[in-house]
Amino acid sequence: MKTLLNKQKEYFDSNVTKPAAFRLEQLKKLRAILMHNEKLLTEAVYMDFKKGSFNTFLTEFAGVYGALNNAIRNIDRWSKAKRVNTSMVNFPGKSMIVPEPLGSILVIGSWNYPINLTLVPAIAAIAAGNTVILKPSELSANTSRVLARIINTNFDSSFFTVAEGGVKETTELLGLPFDKIFFTGSVPVGRIIYQAAAKNLVPVTLELGGKSPLIVAPDANLKTTVKRLVWGKFVNAGQTCVAPDYVLVHKSIEKEFLAVLKTEISAASFSIENDNYAQIINTNHFDRLADMIDQDKVFTGGKLDRSQRTISPTVLVGVKHDDPVMSEEIFGPVLPVMTYENIEDAIQFVKSRPKPLALYLFSESSSLRRKIFNELSFGGGMINDVLMHFVNESLPFGGVGESGMGSYHGEAGFKCFSHYKAIISRPTLFEFPLKYYPYNKLKFSLIKKAFGI
Repeated sequence: MKTLLNKQKEYFDSNVTKPAAFRLEQLKKLRAILMHNEKLLTEAVYMDFKKGSFNTFLTEFAGVYGALNNAIRNIDRWSKAKRVNTSMVNFPGKSMIVPEPLGSILVIGSWNYPINLTLVPAIAAIAAGNTVILKPSELSANTSRVLARIINTNFDSSFFTVAEGGVKETTELLGLPFDKIFFTGSVPVGRIIYQAAAKNLVPVTLELGGKSPLIVAPDANLKTTVKRLVWGKFVNAGQTCVAPDYVLVHKSIEKEFLAVLKTEISAASFSIENDNYAQIINTNHFDRLADMIDQDKVFTGGKLDRSQRTISPTVLVGVKHDDPVMSEEIFGPVLPVMTYENIEDAIQFVKSRPKPLALYLFSESSSLRRKIFNELSFGGGMINDVLMHFVNESLPFGGVGESGMGSYHGEAGFKCFSHYKAIISRPTLFEFPLKYYPYNKLKFSLIKKAFGI
């Protein structure tokens, strides 16, 4: 691993990656390789999750192609120096902000979307002009293996390569002096990444998670609310970092909400055979989810098949704040439903917990929307929909507090892997004497005026 990083640092120091034309060429090459190997990758995802081709394209490739196309269109603009105003004390002069790549990047991907959440940050790093070592999750082993094969046989390892392995290999990588580490995963592992990076003063971006609430107001359009909720919660069998983790529904519409919810889940006919569901990644995660399900509180679902690693879409009612299902991020097809009577109580409940990665509000009230989004802190969110903010390349994606630090997607991704140098250029034909010795009262007065005092 150390030898590999040294090769990448030498390659970066040769300045090969810095021209925008080189970056553009590499992004187009990556897009062509992915298109050529799309079937192979789809088969790998099926082996890991039993997800079909439509489901895999929707949840994996669509976001990757979107990120590639957006970077290819905008890389020239993003990489240009930007003129900014020059202060009076630096007159005459020209001030510029110049983006430069950070250097050698380590991207540690997540298992739940092993193509999207691994490649999209790598795309941003390449667009910014860096070299990249990609470490896919070992949990989605089949996808990791195929990614390694298609990338390592098509790119120079000094520029872009996949390093496979488990905890041992990741630990070795974390001990090296990268110029940036990007990690997507759980909060506990994020803490380990952060601590390891600190030893070498390596900056990090952490895309973590948390319990993302969905608030349903009394004036919500229940049919649309439930349809969007059911899709967003149970896509990929709930193994989505921005999936609604629990619902806070107003007490006055609880029964109607639950009835519509049950009908919508039934109508969706979630199953692997219908290409709209997935396996739980492994038996450890299956057992963790099974322990969260209190069968006495199951409103619908609750069917467990450990041999197939499937859990039917499950809704829990009568949930209390200290129930096991509310103690950690669920990351599976289990949806606790809680009620509130006063919006202040709902707001306080969310505030009492770590800041979530996402928050969703279903309401037609503009005043309630303002109140919720002004008073609650979260990574990103939506009004009257779920998840789809993740696929908008014009929006930065990231967490706050325990749900993460830093953001990416689109230009935010370019900035994530860039340093913005501040430069002033001044002529040498003449010089104002104010800052030079000897000091006197007149100079003091003029200096103060220059600073608006």
